[in-house]
Amino acid sequence: MKILIIGSGAREYSIGLAITKEAESHELYFNPGNGATSNLGTNLNIKDYNELALYVKENGFDLTIVGPEAPLVDGVVDIFRSHALAIFGPTKAAAQLEGSKVYMKNFLAKYDIPTAKFIETDSIEKAFKFTDTLQTPIVVKADGLCAGKGVIIAQSHDEAKVAISEMLSGKSFGDAGRRVVVEEFLDGYELSMFAVCDGDDFILLPAAQDHKRLMDNDQGPNTGGMGAYAPTPLVDDVIYEKVKERIIRPTLDGMKKEGAPFEGVLFIGLMIVKGEPLTLEFNVRFGDPECEILMPLMTSSVSDMFLKAATNRLGEIKVEFSKQFAVGVVMASANYPYGSSTPAEIILDEVHHEEIAQYTHVSFAGVSEKDGKLYADGGRVLVCVGVGDSIKQARDRAYMRCGQVHFAGKRLRTDIAYQAL
Repeated sequence: MKILIIGSGAREYSIGLAITKEAESHELYFNPGNGATSNLGTNLNIKDYNELALYVKENGFDLTIVGPEAPLVDGVVDIFRSHALAIFGPTKAAAQLEGSKVYMKNFLAKYDIPTAKFIETDSIEKAFKFTDTLQTPIVVKADGLCAGKGVIIAQSHDEAKVAISEMLSGKSFGDAGRRVVVEEFLDGYELSMFAVCDGDDFILLPAAQDHKRLMDNDQGPNTGGMGAYAPTPLVDDVIYEKVKERIIRPTLDGMKKEGAPFEGVLFIGLMIVKGEPLTLEFNVRFGDPECEILMPLMTSSVSDMFLKAATNRLGEIKVEFSKQFAVGVVMASANYPYGSSTPAEIILDEVHHEEIAQYTHVSFAGVSEKDGKLYADGGRVLVCVGVGDSIKQARDRAYMRCGQVHFAGKRLRTDIAYQAL
């Protein structure tokens, strides 16, 4: 198959890596890709989605996979579909589940999908009044896309009101914060689940748990994610069934009623409170770094799953996973997430240890290539992934791989998967 992957991060790299491992006959392209995706396929740099769709059509591509949320919210799927092209991801209308926290929360309420008590508003008076009815901590969310950083967990009523004021004034997140969602804090444990959907059918992948805070012991600021592991032992078959019946099925049925059938990845941020799953948020693409640990666990064809989902034929296939565990550890640049960092050359030790060679790999993100050398460009630079028969074995292998990657200013957490261990 000739496949285009839209995006430039470790999520897109890991999808490409999984596809190349299943068959060398696949011809891969990335738009725009990064400095390392050129080792898996061909990087393109076509910024206009209409131009990109024409390129894909004229060059006989079989499938396009969209990685990040921004192109989905901008309507790339609609443009490709207007050219009768197979593309994996939700339409612009369906992508509102992530594009607008207000739309998502109102959708949950309309279709009676379990979630926290909330108010959505652009009125500072209403937001403050609702805040006073809640116990602390209090969750304040910007309405629009904020690259995974538009959520504040305020420890006091005053802190919540400052967050609300700064969002509604545009100070915190610009136009993305001009409407806010204020909701009760749920006391339980957080999980990420991913359902691959084709509008009618869905396949639920193993539950993952990620680590949002920058530093060990969940200290420091929120980030896009500093590591993850899957599957988590915190989920049993009862919880999986509750998520399917109470959250995913009514979401797919509801989106059809809204005239926006959901196709692509439904990423459900869950809080499990006394054995009951409640919906924290929806995203409309794979999580990053969760994607990097789910891809190596798939034993059935990755490309076939994406193609069948993109062409409303998920019912024809059975998606299978190994019984192993995967752990991913993110390496970020020195100033992440506060600001940009000076590019630094990445030195990768040659792998001689058979265990590391067989059970680990690196998925690259914020990297560029110059004269045959890779450079860390800033942000989240790469993810070291380990696979094993237990979470501990997978984690130990991931950290063994981390020890073989070097660049100035690298920072990483040393406690990924601690919840399970």
